[in-house]
Amino acid sequence: MPSFQRHVFVCINERAPGHPRGCCKSKGGEEVRTAFKRELTERGLKGEVRANKAGCLDQCEQGITVVVYPEQVWYGGVTVADVPEIVDRHILGGEFVTRLMMPAQPHLGAATQAPPLAPPAPADAATTTDSGDA
Repeated sequence: MPSFQRHVFVCINERAPGHPRGCCKSKGGEEVRTAFKRELTERGLKGEVRANKAGCLDQCEQGITVVVYPEQVWYGGVTVADVPEIVDRHILGGEFVTRLMMPAQPHLGAATQAPPLAPPAPADAATTTDSGDA
């Protein structure tokens, strides 16, 4: 079973045009998710970090919403241009991008960082087996 070090959830919820809360899809949510997928693939992070589609995260007024787990850091108003910074600083380096963080995240305490991404195991690492020789 795959085990990801981080998950990036990007809201792509769609509401009817003119809905008072708006929706992330009309603000570019799908393009932001595509940018995350492209950025993660280009950096060789497939299998380490996954960018997932999310339905409504109930933060519609905050702009395109992105949540990074396991830290549970909520970002609002994320654009395609913000994706490389989030990948560099948070996904790889563990440093939260405070300028994009939504207010009132008491679960974080005063934390502004988490451990950096652990380097992936080499793909060609051979597993050791016991040949039975003593």
